Amino acid sequence: MRRIEGYVIVAADGMIADASGVMPASIRNDADQAFFQAGLDCAAVVVHGRHSHEGGPRAAQRKRLVVTRQVAATEPDPDRPNSLLWNPTGATLDQAIAKLGAADGAVAIIGGTEVFSMFLPLYDTFYLSRAANATIPGGRPAFNEVGPHATPEDVLARHGLKPGPRRDLDAAAGVSVVEWRR
Repeated sequence: MRRIEGYVIVAADGMIADASGVMPASIRNDADQAFFQAGLDCAAVVVHGRHSHEGGPRAAQRKRLVVTRQVAATEPDPDRPNSLLWNPTGATLDQAIAKLGAADGAVAIIGGTEVFSMFLPLYDTFYLSRAANATIPGGRPAFNEVGPHATPEDVLARHGLKPGPRRDLDAAAGVSVVEWRR
């Protein structure tokens, strides 16, 4: 059985990266990284765009789909032996996972904006971490719909997810996580 799970940390303004697509140090946090890495350790597949990655000591061992328009359907990723380049217009998620040879289990979506947005109708769970003491003016949002009148929480709620309780990951740094479920 597959479950679609999203993982993101956002600044107070709902941004995940600066205008050039780089995640700034202001939202990086060791406690959030430990939470994130533990979630990815349980995933059967990690899905992200060409410019997103999770890093960490086990990144190279994880099976992954790299979302791109540069291929027709799926192709081996020349930079990562456990990865496939995947164009969702040329192959379904199930087809891409089958070609990757991944087991059933969690499919962890880790960004960026377009990829997070693409999976909004499919998330079973979304882990929304917040770095409440940081903002990224002119940055890139967690979802396409985030803006002056919509927070990431608004977007998740509009797509049928409901929040659980907030859990502090690093209270001193203002970093917390909320598990949203369908």
